[in-house]
Amino acid sequence: MMDGFGMGIGGGFMWLIWIVLILAVAWALGGLRTWREPGEKSPRELLDQRFARGEIDEEEYRKRRGALDR
Repeated sequence: MMDGFGMGIGGGFMWLIWIVLILAVAWALGGLRTWREPGEKSPRELLDQRFARGEIDEEEYRKRRGALDR
């Protein structure tokens, strides 16, 4: 069965496979961006520690936490 672009039924299926493959690679690369070394703390954990030690006040803590959560 032809769809007007010279592709049979399998042609449309190949597009679907390529789209899924591209999305999988993009998802994997996005996950690598947030990967950390063992024992390395996240920015949120560092901010929590600074607040707990009294290095920053509550207002500064909330401001920075809001920036991290965006």
